[in-house]
Amino acid sequence: MTLVEIQRNAGEVPGGLTNSGSTGAHSAPVGPGASPGDPVTELTHLLFDQDKRTRIHARWRSLVGRPEFRHVPGLAPRERTALAYRRLRLINDTLPSPENLADDPYLLTSLHEWTGFVDPTLATLSAIHYNLFLGSLIDHFPSAGRPLADFTSLRRTGTFLCTELEHGSDVSALETRAVWDPVSGGFVLHTPTTGAQKFMPNTSAAGGPKTAVVAARLIVEDRDEGVFLFLVPLRDENGLRPGVRTRMLPERMGTSVDHCLTSFEQCELPREALLESTHGLLEPDGTLTSSLGNRHKRVLHSIQRVTCGKLSMSGAAVGAARAALTIAARYAHVRHVSGPRPGETVPLAAHHSHIGSILKNISTAYAMTFLHRDAVTRWADRTPETADDAARLIAVAKSWITWQTRTITLECRERCGAQGLFTVNGFADLITSNEGTITAEGDNVVISLKAGAEMLFGERLEALHQRPVPAEEAMKDPRFLRDLLARTASLWQQRARSALRKGPSGSRSERWNQASDAVLKMVDVAARLHAADAFLRAAGHAVGPKARALMHELALLFLLEEVHEHTGDLLAEGHLTADDVRALPELVHATVTGLAPDTLLLVDAFDIPEEILAAVPIAHEDYTRRIAALAGPRPTAAALPQPSRT
Repeated sequence: MTLVEIQRNAGEVPGGLTNSGSTGAHSAPVGPGASPGDPVTELTHLLFDQDKRTRIHARWRSLVGRPEFRHVPGLAPRERTALAYRRLRLINDTLPSPENLADDPYLLTSLHEWTGFVDPTLATLSAIHYNLFLGSLIDHFPSAGRPLADFTSLRRTGTFLCTELEHGSDVSALETRAVWDPVSGGFVLHTPTTGAQKFMPNTSAAGGPKTAVVAARLIVEDRDEGVFLFLVPLRDENGLRPGVRTRMLPERMGTSVDHCLTSFEQCELPREALLESTHGLLEPDGTLTSSLGNRHKRVLHSIQRVTCGKLSMSGAAVGAARAALTIAARYAHVRHVSGPRPGETVPLAAHHSHIGSILKNISTAYAMTFLHRDAVTRWADRTPETADDAARLIAVAKSWITWQTRTITLECRERCGAQGLFTVNGFADLITSNEGTITAEGDNVVISLKAGAEMLFGERLEALHQRPVPAEEAMKDPRFLRDLLARTASLWQQRARSALRKGPSGSRSERWNQASDAVLKMVDVAARLHAADAFLRAAGHAVGPKARALMHELALLFLLEEVHEHTGDLLAEGHLTADDVRALPELVHATVTGLAPDTLLLVDAFDIPEEILAAVPIAHEDYTRRIAALAGPRPTAAALPQPSRT
């Protein structure tokens, strides 16, 4: 994703948005299940892939609403792990073709969008088995020596071993070795150092027999050919296979995945264990032929499934944010506090200071959803010419979305007060499991810096629209606000370039350190700009007057909040006037006030199954009764502490 691409994509933003919500002729029909007279249905239609909603989302939404996926309180970590593996089999039982799931970015990421807030451990296991493991097998040349039936039936669960104790994002530096044996044609897999042990794969006995895709250095006659993937049986019904060692890691925050340290001691593998494609073919005489020019490109090709993994992490985070907002918004309307008159009570939602935070986060969650949809579509529709740009957008989106989910889940917990601290109300899992998505499939800072380095010398982005006339209406125009974000992204790009040039000429690392803060800021603003563009495109598809007005006002609120942080720069550069800056707080307040009566409508469009919400006490008007019912037995008078007679 370069800034040139941002400009090109922004050209697709509908140009007719005005403060009244008018967009001119809509560009797509509402489609099945949507009605211009039903704003909740139409907003749901817009949020969930429009006419593709049934194919992409219906299976998973129906599945997580089944009794087998209800929250089970009080489980120990090992019990939660076992439950997640049982649920993984339930998912597999619903699939006409697990191979098709692994090969369909829409279905794969949607699976995580719906399971991530119901059972984060299950979502993680699904990402590993279907994407990283089965997807890697599908992406490489098939072999008669490694049929897929055991994996598609889940007779054997797949796992993925790449990260090592001393190597994470620096995949090219992995130490695990697979040495070619010219006599047998097979390989000997070995862990040479303590730091080369595979870190955090789900390789315990939980879940039954397991097979792994293992990233290891291919050594052929003392030549290091770089990192390739190998198919390695780890354990069967009788335990670990010869040469395989696993040890459970300490309990971690978040999901209850059975994370282990895993190592290999002269583990013998057959010839077909090596996963090959055009990026690397090993001839019988030990010659490696490759369509790629160097080892680094070969390893990136081998682990390309990590890109779809980023999409799955974004999907899980988006689902978690929407679930948190649904719970917090419902509680804001059923929890009553003292009102302005004696004896009067009002819902929390009556207080602007309370509902304003929720609405601002709802607008962000809509933007996150539409950005995620855009990223999935770009990846699904990629060509060899567009694949790099699509992967860059996915990295930028994953970082921004998972960081925003952290903010949203924490603020929603806080808005629910002490009730939000109880695990039965959902926030504990939503908050802690999202920390894993921030790190999984590439640490956010690392992948943001990589994307920023690629974006740094893209052409400067220019705004697309003139300041509206009359000028005082400018801050109410989403197109103008969108262009202010574009100008801000360009400004941070120029700052990063300048910092890089001013750095010490003799040290590349020092020059990069000088520029890295500005690079990260550029990437952050670019992510928000992409989200704004995706939001405005989606708003252009709204048909019913109520849905159109709500989409317009939500997009306006999102953009007002995004611009607010940068008013100093925009004022200094002459893109805003002092009157614009002075008007901003009042505009935000007025937009929140206008949206407040429709808060529940906006979260109802998130379509969280009532079967899931039934287990969340504070999502219901009778939450006091539900909480009381979950408490321990009421003590008898005899059981109460008695006053001392001394």
